[in-house]
Amino acid sequence: MAKYPWSFANVGNVTRVRISSGEDIRHLGELDKKMWTVLSCPVNGLEISADSLSQMDQDGDGKLRLKEVVATAEWLCATLKDPGTLFEQSDVIDIENIADEGLRVTGERLSVNGKVALADVQAAIDGVTIEAQPIPEAPLAADVIAAYKEKQAEYAAYFEQEKLQKLGLAVIPEDAPKPGMAEKKFLEMGAQIAEWEAAKAAAEGANAAALDAAKAEFMPLRKLLLLHRDFYRLLRNFITLEDFYDDDEATIASFQAGTLIIDQRACHLCIRVQDLPKHDSQAPLSGIYLLYCNCENKKTGKTCQIVAAMTQGEIKNLSVGKNAVFYDNDGLDYDATVFKIIENPISIRQAFWTPYRKLAKWVEDKVNKSASEKDAKVMGDMTASAEAKADGKEAPKPAFDIAKFAGIFAAIGMALGMIGTMLVAVAKGWISLTWWQQILVFVGILLLISGPSMIMAWLKLRRRNLAPVLNANGWAVNADAIISVPFGKKLTEQVAFPIVKKSRLKGWQKWLIAICVIAIILGIVCVVLHLCGFCFSCLCFH
Repeated sequence: MAKYPWSFANVGNVTRVRISSGEDIRHLGELDKKMWTVLSCPVNGLEISADSLSQMDQDGDGKLRLKEVVATAEWLCATLKDPGTLFEQSDVIDIENIADEGLRVTGERLSVNGKVALADVQAAIDGVTIEAQPIPEAPLAADVIAAYKEKQAEYAAYFEQEKLQKLGLAVIPEDAPKPGMAEKKFLEMGAQIAEWEAAKAAAEGANAAALDAAKAEFMPLRKLLLLHRDFYRLLRNFITLEDFYDDDEATIASFQAGTLIIDQRACHLCIRVQDLPKHDSQAPLSGIYLLYCNCENKKTGKTCQIVAAMTQGEIKNLSVGKNAVFYDNDGLDYDATVFKIIENPISIRQAFWTPYRKLAKWVEDKVNKSASEKDAKVMGDMTASAEAKADGKEAPKPAFDIAKFAGIFAAIGMALGMIGTMLVAVAKGWISLTWWQQILVFVGILLLISGPSMIMAWLKLRRRNLAPVLNANGWAVNADAIISVPFGKKLTEQVAFPIVKKSRLKGWQKWLIAICVIAIILGIVCVVLHLCGFCFSCLCFH
């Protein structure tokens, strides 16, 4: 038997199978499992109709697996004469395209101009009526039944203790609350209520079964219309991830829950978090800068947790506790608060400044710690002095240790001398260099400090992969979902003010101007130092 001729395409810089015809869907069961981008995904938390997904989840375990997708494709191909209409993603079907005789007859009853729509089928289902069995009337008033149920366990326990007390096996305390009725009356009331509840449940069950039976003839047609609308979209998010990489801004992947607006940026790659502990171990492997947010709409009471990918811009204003706004795909807005950040490089430019930011933060922390310690010491001394005065005593004064202070002054003098010597040596070496050597030294120092950070950022940016984040949400992703730098600019949009005249310079032109400015500044510094008499020649390159 000849192998089916599949077509392939580059989707997200990965070769993937392209599903582009009804025949491709008809032969889906022949596709090598290793070629599927996704092997399974959760039914919940996707931007595809839950009704449609439940029709495909045959075992009802909340997971949609490869074999269930294939089984759905086989059912659709057997039910439709032309499965190519699935690419229309429409909830309206031409009656002539239905191959199943029973479904076609049902569809003809509801059709308009030879077509049947999901809305008409749903209206027919909602309009189904039956001759319902009467629900038996309650033997007692509703409040009496409610009071009986509330006291039932307590009264039953009391009457049981009363029987044991008559046999000398228990003693009921005198202050124990007694039932307001005799045991016989209590048992009769319980029997009446139990008989009524059983009859009521039987009648309601019979009515529900009759209603389901009356609706049953429409359910297969409803299933067909749901899958006719949503099955191809599932394939685009299951076999190829085409919706995720599509250039059309209106097309979103099934896992994209909405947009987070934060720090003058719109993060379009937002995913609902299903299992936060699993994200702790899986998400860092993605290499993506991730913001985890708690979201709440106070008007509706809806809450959710999302993880947003930040793929463009700076990170200096992003921190835990920062507030933002999240808009889901239905346009509902939520108050969002960042509660966790997984840091990874966003750009090479941001990585260039990372060592300096870390140094500044380290200095700031040290200064704050020193100031805090000194403040605590001052406050402690003042408190001790105040307490001593309150007790009528004189606060003890520390003894002056001249040897200690002499040692401190000597150490400070030695440190200043070493620093001065080092600065003089550096100045001598710097002045002795030619202008182009000075530029090379300056650039070398910058590369020495920022180079490792930029190299690591470049490597990580090339490997940014969404698959670990999806895996943390219960997906079984079978291939990489790479987020390149250009694609990352689409996923995170930065603010653009049209009234501000933008520079027309390209990136390399801006860098060239920056280097020239630095070189001019260095040249002016060298000239000034020479004019001031700093002409040293003891240090130079050999």
